[in-house]
Amino acid sequence: MCGIAGGFFVAPSAHDEAVLRRMTDSLAHRGPDGEGLLLGEGFAFGHRRLAIVDLEGGAQPMRAATHRTTVCFNGEIYNHMALRVELEQRGYRFETSSDTEVLVHGAHAWGAGLPAKLNGMFAYAVWDPAHRRGRLARDRFGEKPLYYMHLPDGSLWFGSELRALMAHPGCTRRISQAALELYLTYEYVPWPHAAVEGVQKLEPGTALVWEAGRLTIEPFCESDFCQSEQLDLTDDEWILQTKQVLLASVRARTMADVPIGVFLSGGVDSSAIAALLSADMPRGALQTFSIAFDDPSFDESQYASAVAEALGTTHHVRRFGTSDLLDLVPAMMGHMDEPFGDASLLPTHLLSKFTREHVKVALGGDGGDELFLGYETFRADEVAAPYARLPKPLQRLTERLVRAMPVSTGNFSLDFVAKSFLRGAGSPGVERHVRWLSSFLPDAGPQPLARDRRRLLNADEIFAIMGVHYDAPQGRDHRQRLSNAYIRTYLAEDILTKVDRASMAAGLEARSAFLDPEMLKLVARMPSHLKMGRGLKAKWVLKQAVGPMLPPVVTARKKKGFGMPVAAWLKGPLRGQMRDLLSHDRLASAGVFDPMVVERLMAEHEAGTFDHRKQLWTLMMFEAWRQRWGVTVSAPGTEAMA
Repeated sequence: MCGIAGGFFVAPSAHDEAVLRRMTDSLAHRGPDGEGLLLGEGFAFGHRRLAIVDLEGGAQPMRAATHRTTVCFNGEIYNHMALRVELEQRGYRFETSSDTEVLVHGAHAWGAGLPAKLNGMFAYAVWDPAHRRGRLARDRFGEKPLYYMHLPDGSLWFGSELRALMAHPGCTRRISQAALELYLTYEYVPWPHAAVEGVQKLEPGTALVWEAGRLTIEPFCESDFCQSEQLDLTDDEWILQTKQVLLASVRARTMADVPIGVFLSGGVDSSAIAALLSADMPRGALQTFSIAFDDPSFDESQYASAVAEALGTTHHVRRFGTSDLLDLVPAMMGHMDEPFGDASLLPTHLLSKFTREHVKVALGGDGGDELFLGYETFRADEVAAPYARLPKPLQRLTERLVRAMPVSTGNFSLDFVAKSFLRGAGSPGVERHVRWLSSFLPDAGPQPLARDRRRLLNADEIFAIMGVHYDAPQGRDHRQRLSNAYIRTYLAEDILTKVDRASMAAGLEARSAFLDPEMLKLVARMPSHLKMGRGLKAKWVLKQAVGPMLPPVVTARKKKGFGMPVAAWLKGPLRGQMRDLLSHDRLASAGVFDPMVVERLMAEHEAGTFDHRKQLWTLMMFEAWRQRWGVTVSAPGTEAMA
């Protein structure tokens, strides 16, 4: 696990070691174990290393002694041993046991066909000296990030995080208006956009080719929901297949030359991984990790402890109070180099820091909710259609009763859930999910943008970010199409971004056993009623597969998000910081948000008349990012698309 930076260029003048060093140094937190720079004719690669596999021989950038192909790589290739055998049979000779060397020879042997052969999480750059061609590729789920910038001189520059490109003098450091508008709705900046003009994110599952200053971007894999036919198996066969595929994926992700552990939340997904992994180990050999909070509505530690006791793991728990989380807020605000509005970033980082005290690699359950329809929004979706058929007078009465409910600051409190449901229940298809997940809607509710800023995107364009992936799997049912949309957007840009940044900031490698090509292929061919069972029982087939290994309380309980008490904090210990970041003078000077609208949101939240936790946190994270990185704003009416 690492950080990469570098570029491809035509003109020798673009070859600047000082720039490359600044870009690479900006990623030091991603790779505390080593550093490497390599500059050649046409390329410049920088690397920061977190050593996991082949601790002595895996230094990067790595160049083949014979064909001179060079690779700079972030991630892990779980099937690298099988690919190594295939390459050795073709005559390639290996000098290390690192998975990076498989990429070096694989890029020479298979060229554009390399990324499709890989099972892993990766973002990499390849320089092909024979054709003076550069390639970038990003894994199919988007576990590893990759940003790039194409400059007028034809050079292409890339980095694991946006900060690497902001260290390059060619970066504008101007806020992308399109990215800003999308962020306000989604709470993250979705690909291909990035938060500053002139920079883009490479789409998951795609490869970029640079040649003589020109770019070509093509997918190397298609969504399994778009191409796999449904299988005709019995329920028992589906249960067995689910367990076998997940077990194979878990075992593949134990590849490491350092100690590994498991993030254990007490939910079904992480518990399933711990159960399958511990079954291969002596009792007490597997280390599991969870954190506890003082606020009982946010604390799941008792469930994690029950799982650990049942499985016989060596379980580590650390309790954090309000002050611990509050102390972390400024640090994480400063660490994010792109605005990010998911507040669960903070507890995820606390868990990562705690886990890193004991191990260097941790497996987690990310992806299980998207694959097996585990989110509460999927259950809400099943209720939305019947609600829409109610007589209009009854709907209006329901809405009045819900609006009259007293505001609570608890985690998934009844009023929060009911008001959130009504926010999207009347919308069609995937649009209702955008409304449920969003902070600010483009066509309703408060509009925080400054009044003299011309909008670049209309509501249809904003909803289409998720909608295009809902529409793609033609012939699939509504649930399968929703699953595809969540995997391509919310999972890739929210969940995996959060886990990558939170874990890498702690020098920890996080892996998810659910994010395996074979698991996705299986789930895409599975009837959706096996995921959302009778009585809206989420993850039915997964619970049947691993349930006998777990305490009944785990498989019977409702899903609970991993969060923190933002609503209460914004009325109390974070109120001063909120008022400072979103002060009238600051906002008026910056010219991004309307100070009067933001003041009303703060006043209503403080008075307890409305719960604006999501909206205010989203605004605060943007302002913290803007001020930390010194980005500027284009004059109103002159903004360019990212």
